[in-house]
Amino acid sequence: MATVINMPRLSDTMEEGVVAKWLVKKGDKISEGDILAEIETDKATMEFESFYEGTLLHIGIEEGETAPVDKLLAIIGDEGEDISGLLKGDVSSEAEAPKEEKTEAVVSESGKSNAIPEGVEIITMPRLSDTMEEGTVATWLKKVGDTVEEGDILAEIETDKATMEFESFYNGTLLHIGIEEGQTAPVDVLLAIIGPAGTDVSGIKDGAPVSTPSANKEATKETKSETKSEPTTTNTTTEGGRIFASPLAKKIAADKGIDLSQVKGTGENGRIVKKDVESFTPSATAVETSAPAKEETSAPVVQAFVPAGEVSFEEVKNSQMRKAIAKSLSASKFTAPHYYLTIEVDMQNAMVSRKNINELPDTKVSFNDMVVKACAMALRKHPQVNTQWTDAATQYAKHISIGVAVAVPDGLVVPVLPFTDQMSLTQIGAKVKDLAGRARNKKLTPQEMSGSTFTVSNLGMFGIQEFTSIINQPNSAILSVGAIIEKPVVKDGQIVVGNTMKVTLACDHRTVDGATGAQFLQTLRQYLENPVTMLA
Repeated sequence: MATVINMPRLSDTMEEGVVAKWLVKKGDKISEGDILAEIETDKATMEFESFYEGTLLHIGIEEGETAPVDKLLAIIGDEGEDISGLLKGDVSSEAEAPKEEKTEAVVSESGKSNAIPEGVEIITMPRLSDTMEEGTVATWLKKVGDTVEEGDILAEIETDKATMEFESFYNGTLLHIGIEEGQTAPVDVLLAIIGPAGTDVSGIKDGAPVSTPSANKEATKETKSETKSEPTTTNTTTEGGRIFASPLAKKIAADKGIDLSQVKGTGENGRIVKKDVESFTPSATAVETSAPAKEETSAPVVQAFVPAGEVSFEEVKNSQMRKAIAKSLSASKFTAPHYYLTIEVDMQNAMVSRKNINELPDTKVSFNDMVVKACAMALRKHPQVNTQWTDAATQYAKHISIGVAVAVPDGLVVPVLPFTDQMSLTQIGAKVKDLAGRARNKKLTPQEMSGSTFTVSNLGMFGIQEFTSIINQPNSAILSVGAIIEKPVVKDGQIVVGNTMKVTLACDHRTVDGATGAQFLQTLRQYLENPVTMLA
């Protein structure tokens, strides 16, 4: 039976996605776990794998196209199967076939079929990550009897990657909760029921879906466990020469002309994965030599420049990440009254302290780590800077979680260090390195990019001496960090060689007044110019 696959919701804020690349084509045989496509969300480009086996019968969204969540993405079924019934009318209909099953696929304990009353919506445990098999309800934010509107957060669900907010796509009353807080359940198990107030759903909640993706998936797994005979080894290849690699890794290797037999796999049981191919460097087999350049015997003749050609532009479609950046930063700049304060910090002692710290075994601390630590300690002394503006009130964050801006190929992301003030310098250094690396590889979870109360942006490594940033709302301030410059400075009436660094604090004037921002910078300077005080 054909299975309809819709555009998945791969992040908690995703409303639409772009098919960046199809890794399979119509007519291809699909196995469970094969990567179907790379899908670009508002936060990252993620691999989307198949949870079904069969033949790819239809592609509903072509490469480069943008479509809302739940629009028909593909159909998988038996080779030659008639899917005309699924394609009638608008292909963007939200999986009409599954909805028809829903009205007749509920069976009570007594064995009687129970039709779902009009207006009642069955909500199952969602698949919130591409590898999620089961989820745990961490917290219910609604209780039975509460009125629910589309977009309301129903619960916080813990997946295999992060704890994410799960929102409702329906309006009505929460009639039933199927999985209590702290309980774990597989994907597609009954999570909740929403419908008109007073509706009797006893027949539904006591029943169980007969034909659901999870049921089919379990049956497939049982079959696979009985028939699968492929050997698993810790090597990349078997004696028969077969190479164990993910479909995406094979695709990238083919595009780059890489021989997979030369690649060492780091995945489970030695399986080659995407990062192995991307980081692979062929060994040199020969040393190329070139003939000596001919010696110039006369000065070249300079030809007069004659303009030629035509004025032209290349249009590059905005990525989902670029759209999200434009939307959030425009809203911040146009709604928050920004002002900027700049100071110059003597970094001589910081340079000496960093050198001494990094001489310790297995220790690596950057100047940016020292700035992050100093900001966390200064925020504790100046809570007014650690605030958020709402129309009704100013919210003072009792915790300190600093976001660190990281440049990625498609734009900018801000991974967050929760409870930064409780971390040591070395812990900050290790955490920032880990988050930044995964950010560049598009492996951050939405949870790791949310919840900041203050942000640090550092362009000093690019030689930028001074700049201003746009506040990362709902934060009230962001610190822009420039490069450390060697220059003449005056100390004790003498001109000597010094090392200074400029930092600029952008503040939201609705929450942080000028004097408050200045006092914060004074405290920040004290910590940076006397790093030993950060170790106390």
